[in-house]
Amino acid sequence: MTTSPTRAASTAVLCWLTVLLEGYDLVALGATIPTLLKTHHLGFTAADATAVATVSLVGVAVGAAGLGPLTDRFGRRGMLIGSVLLFSVFTLVTPLAPNVAVFGGLRFLAGLGLGACMPVALTVMSENLPERRRASASTFTMTGYHVGAVLTSVLALAVAGDWHWLFYGGGVAGLLVVPLMWWKLPESAAYLAAKQQPEAERIGMRDLLGPRVRRTTLAVWGGSFMGLLLVYGLNTWLPQLMRSAGYPISRSIALLLILNVGAVIGLIVAGIVADKYGIRRVARIWFAAGAVLLAVLSLRIESSLLLNALVLFTGVFVFSAQVLIYGYVAQVFPARTRGTALGLASAVGRLGSITGPIVTGALVTAGIAHPWGFWFFAGVAALGLGAMLLLAPPATDDRARTPSAALTG
Repeated sequence: MTTSPTRAASTAVLCWLTVLLEGYDLVALGATIPTLLKTHHLGFTAADATAVATVSLVGVAVGAAGLGPLTDRFGRRGMLIGSVLLFSVFTLVTPLAPNVAVFGGLRFLAGLGLGACMPVALTVMSENLPERRRASASTFTMTGYHVGAVLTSVLALAVAGDWHWLFYGGGVAGLLVVPLMWWKLPESAAYLAAKQQPEAERIGMRDLLGPRVRRTTLAVWGGSFMGLLLVYGLNTWLPQLMRSAGYPISRSIALLLILNVGAVIGLIVAGIVADKYGIRRVARIWFAAGAVLLAVLSLRIESSLLLNALVLFTGVFVFSAQVLIYGYVAQVFPARTRGTALGLASAVGRLGSITGPIVTGALVTAGIAHPWGFWFFAGVAALGLGAMLLLAPPATDDRARTPSAALTG
């Protein structure tokens, strides 16, 4: 079924806004923690803040793993709307928490909804665009994540110590998106067509680990884990890594901004290039380039221009490498198992997002953040490349039909 240009455009905007909410949420919590500790709100300690941040990410991982498969059973539209509603309500009431335990519980519940948003939005986007554009569909959608992070940074500066408004703003924004989605977001034609097939109900997570596609599934999970480990590890600790290397604080913070500018550029470029040359091939090149650039950053670079360029290109390759995996999954898995495949890939990636900051933080605590932090990240990127090399050979061209063919018989 051909999707009309108007319907495709409205779907793209709504999916983009959904992913923007996750980028907003990441920075909202990060920007709030210093104020919570400074004011001792609810008796917050550093250990409490770490626990809340971790339980929030755990909620996102559980949401991605648990709600993703439900989209293959009950449909994309209802699950995406429900996920945004769940996230919005619990984000809105977070500032009303009477103690740290409830604060963490609300963050976990909000994370459940948030975790389903990204994989379902990516599934919807991929199914509303031609197959030849599924790489750019994923990378375009993920630019919303970084735009959301930038918008929250600006809002955090504006509200200063009034951190409550960050959560009120995120909750209200989500609640405003819900009626728009109800009005304009259609159900996926690919999902409706898949439901007509008599064997549709028999396809699920077990099939993803069956002998015919196990190699592809595990390779995707490995690449997703390494990719999100890099994204969260670098976004959390890059300024401190640069400080450990002897760069001034202002310079270190500016490099984080440059890294994310590179991320947006990389997402746009990676999608275009992958649509032309094949996602599998480009993902390998991106992980390889990321490994080299991260290793080079372990050196003390005196030239500001060269350092800026290296950090920019690191953002270009590292941050979009992981998103290409989502495009690959959307392309090679059939519609009736696509939500499950994307949800589980995202969930495994979330484990990497928890691991990255923890390991890097341990290196910082041990006083060996530089150069070991960058060597660690370079090794992770190399492992991501290894996972991409394990992807099953394509049946016809580099756009790989093998998993889809296996699952459809």
